[in-house]
Amino acid sequence: MLHTLPDEPTDNEAEAQRELRRRQFFGLTGALLSSGLLGGLYSGNAAALTQATPNTEEGAQRGGTLEATVHPEPPTLAFFINTSTPGRTVVSKIFDGLLDYGPDLKPRPQLAESVDVSADGLTVRLKLRKNVVWHDGKPFTAADVKFSAEDVWRKHAPTARRVFQHLTKVETPDAHTVVLTLAKPTPVILNALDVVAAPVLPKHLYEGTDIPNNPYNNRPVGTGPFVFKEWARGSHIALERFDKYWAPGLPYLDKLTFKIIPDVAGRATALETGAIQYGERNPVTFADADRLAKSPNLVVSTEGYNGFAGWLWLIPNLRDPIIGQLKVRQAILHAINRDALVKTVWGGYASPATGPVSSLLKTFYTKDTQQYPFDRKKAEALLDEAGYPKKADGFRFKLDHDFIPFGDDYRRTGEFVRQSLRAVGIDVNLRAQDLASWTKNVFADYNFQLVSSWGINWQDPQIGVEQHYWSKAESKGTPWQNASGYASAEADRLIEAAQVERDAAKRVQLYQEFQKLAQKDLALLNLFEFRWFGVWDKRLRNVTDSFDHSQNNFARVWFESKA
Repeated sequence: MLHTLPDEPTDNEAEAQRELRRRQFFGLTGALLSSGLLGGLYSGNAAALTQATPNTEEGAQRGGTLEATVHPEPPTLAFFINTSTPGRTVVSKIFDGLLDYGPDLKPRPQLAESVDVSADGLTVRLKLRKNVVWHDGKPFTAADVKFSAEDVWRKHAPTARRVFQHLTKVETPDAHTVVLTLAKPTPVILNALDVVAAPVLPKHLYEGTDIPNNPYNNRPVGTGPFVFKEWARGSHIALERFDKYWAPGLPYLDKLTFKIIPDVAGRATALETGAIQYGERNPVTFADADRLAKSPNLVVSTEGYNGFAGWLWLIPNLRDPIIGQLKVRQAILHAINRDALVKTVWGGYASPATGPVSSLLKTFYTKDTQQYPFDRKKAEALLDEAGYPKKADGFRFKLDHDFIPFGDDYRRTGEFVRQSLRAVGIDVNLRAQDLASWTKNVFADYNFQLVSSWGINWQDPQIGVEQHYWSKAESKGTPWQNASGYASAEADRLIEAAQVERDAAKRVQLYQEFQKLAQKDLALLNLFEFRWFGVWDKRLRNVTDSFDHSQNNFARVWFESKA
């Protein structure tokens, strides 16, 4: 059964192809829902594949330089190893994925034009787009995908290493066809073929090299709409239009520059004065967001983050003799007033979490999980039971808390947690580090006790949640892969069953059982869900035309001229 992802038609072809697309979409959706491949995600409006966007948009104006900001500065552009949001914000403009996903989370073609999944779910055939070239002029072919699958996905890429764990063979019957053979069904694959989840690297630049240390990691050569030109660390990352991009007429912009502005007040000023015209993922304080929303020249919006359902948590190092005790972790959650946290620190742009799956991911979410309401007396009783009575100085023990260095809001979150825990007798040493040091200490050296960090559910818990709880995901040195050291036979059973379950309803049930277990064991102390916002110039068009605001490739972004 061919699951066709329609290419962008010309205006003359649009009317003739509309009925064909409708049939193709419903054939795709029906087949995948019946097999469980979409995990129940694609219920509702089926607009993504029935109304493909033409390459050129009527009225779109070409040219111009978009000055944007990325914060903090990416630690690396090796996005196939470190999937940090600052890095993906930049590289998603340089590389395309096999598929992209629309605001409704439905798949759209990028480097792959179609996907054919066999009836037993064990064979996936990708038909690649022709006439695609890398930024150095070399042709993009099936050999690049085969190399990436065998040498990048299965060895280095954090998400792909889990998604494609049952991949046994990669064949290329011709230059534009890739056939993946799986030992077990892998329903999540169609949700995980984007640029970061399943990265495709140029074989001719990476084959036979030390891939994690390849010099092209930080001067990347991609197939996307923009070419990497320069990274002046501490200053900016400069990209320019790729004139040989596979979509004729795109991108619209001539240049795209990401400025590094560490100071949040500086970012607000730059947006207000027009020095920069775009900032994603909460680029300014909430007070500034409310103020800038009144500007006649700016948009402040939470749109464009449908697939970027994020939540913030505390990572306890379960190897530590104190924080490794369940009663201590329970006490910590009871000690934190999360309603006050989201109101005072996050300006209401957040909501207390009930577990590891965001309420925005409605298909999989359940609120029927164990909760730990704010209760200082309960927290103190648990700490007493754990064998940590208060000493003469009023404290029971001391913890190091390392907040993720992504800006002032995360520092203030750390301060809120510190104040909350001191109120029940836990002395907290708040440690501020640069991102590189923080990442090494947490994920490579496991040199921490309690860390505040955050992650994204993405379109499916297998993509964004599993990695924090599955014992087999632990990978020392790889960021955001089960840093707590959690290992539960029951959690592994639920996770591994969901990985191969093709019945959509049963798969949802497995993830709901998993959420209940996660909230009981507290491998992560889930604090709240984000409600992200972006700020951009009102003249910008198509900024939010993606499942993830931070991962839009900006091929169709353009400036409308001032009247």
